[in-house]
Amino acid sequence: MLKEGCALSSTPIRQAGVPTAAPPPTGCIASDPDRTALQTDPFLRITSSSSTMAACHSCGPGYKTPLDAMKGPREQIVYLPCIYRNTEFMKPDYLATVDVDPKSPTYCQVIHRLEVPNLRDELHHTGWNACSSCHGDATKSRSLLILPALISSRIYVVDVATDPRAPRMHKIVEPTELMWKCGLANPHTSHCLGNGQIMIGCIGDPSGNGKGGFALLDGESFEVLGNWEKPGDATAFGYDFWYQPRHNVMISTEWGAPKALAKGFDMQHVKEGLYGTSIHVWDWTSREKLQSIDLGMEGAVPLEVRFLHEPSAAEGYVGCALGSTVYRFFRTKKGDWTTELVIKVPSKKVEGWAMPEMPSLITDILISLDDRYLYFSNWLHGDIRQYDITDRSKPRLVGQAFLGGSIQSDGAVRVLEDPEDREQPPPCVIKGKRIQGSPQMLQLSLDGRRLYVTTSLYSAWDKQFYPDMLKEGSVMMQLDVDNVNGGIVLNKDFLVDFGKEPHGPVLAHELRYPGGDCTSDIWL
Repeated sequence: MLKEGCALSSTPIRQAGVPTAAPPPTGCIASDPDRTALQTDPFLRITSSSSTMAACHSCGPGYKTPLDAMKGPREQIVYLPCIYRNTEFMKPDYLATVDVDPKSPTYCQVIHRLEVPNLRDELHHTGWNACSSCHGDATKSRSLLILPALISSRIYVVDVATDPRAPRMHKIVEPTELMWKCGLANPHTSHCLGNGQIMIGCIGDPSGNGKGGFALLDGESFEVLGNWEKPGDATAFGYDFWYQPRHNVMISTEWGAPKALAKGFDMQHVKEGLYGTSIHVWDWTSREKLQSIDLGMEGAVPLEVRFLHEPSAAEGYVGCALGSTVYRFFRTKKGDWTTELVIKVPSKKVEGWAMPEMPSLITDILISLDDRYLYFSNWLHGDIRQYDITDRSKPRLVGQAFLGGSIQSDGAVRVLEDPEDREQPPPCVIKGKRIQGSPQMLQLSLDGRRLYVTTSLYSAWDKQFYPDMLKEGSVMMQLDVDNVNGGIVLNKDFLVDFGKEPHGPVLAHELRYPGGDCTSDIWL
């Protein structure tokens, strides 16, 4: 018997290389208006009255500061994209609404499913039409969820305000809009900007080659307006991005060429240069690429990038999947940007696996709203780690939990040598269900006391590395967090089993709260 346990933008828009005139400075800010940086930088000019901004009598979406957000209400529902691509079921993807209120009679249940009208979209990451970057603007509201489809290149806009527990479709942006107007495809990360526009980072061109560029959408009509980056400044690969106007900077990362990703991971594609190793530094005002920092093979496939939430901090972290490392990036005294390696998870020598050494494969990372803890998932090894980052250059491991993965003690893989000298973990079982797959997408409660986890990464990679997860469906789990001393413990009473969905087992991915969270909100 198994045991249980285990933004702001005032920059001109460019459309397919056609120059346009710069609009007048606009936007909104959530921070106090008397700060020197905001007074002296015309890009951050306040357009509403100082008294309204300071007192915030009629606030917009989100919270004034990250610490204010930590005092927000407990999450009651969560939105998750659910994917059928690469499973045996020819069904459309959908947005699931999950009840996470312990007092509710439908706790730990999917209470609504919004199906999209197409097949094989691969819904992936989501964003908002407005977030805390517009907290000072009462005309803005967080009412629409933006769902880019990674494979089809569609963009779905979903109304979550009319009935938060039963979202409805608001608008569909077809792939031709993105391809013809921007020369881009495979949209990934979506962020709202303080001027009301939506910015979406893409990872490819219409032919499936790698291309890192950024599309701008009108925040009312959702018409594709054109490229954010200047002509010629697109990067070889794209993935995630995070902007911080107070420092006039944006940082973007790289995954790989869509045509290399489509059928699964092949180490030969890495050798052929079809995966990225660099992060890129952009001037937020001029939209020019200032630096490309090559992290080499130790930083291969840099995925999620996170600035510290405190907007005065000119630093953050990026998790590198294939390198199994975390780099800190920061502004130097000279004014440029650099990186330092701060965490390295060693590979394990194994037998019974595809390669003689198994990297941890760091996939998702996040930072608590008080900028004290960094969390990340090791999708191959199967653990989640919590680091105290009070000393920004020397993260300290304070919590760890194994929730599945490829090295479970009763599996086919045998660990021959582990530099961390840990025994192979037992299977993870919750409420009688053995967890297939491995912890992947993360979301932290606003107060930092609950960490939610799903197990799907990307359907083609899921199929390759965790075929049993495609048969049984992914799951959503929750860990209790000690946010005072550090530590994470699995909540054995929480499980959302996506293997029991009406149309068959499905792959649930990213998590979003209706009121915003630590991976979608940006403070200015």
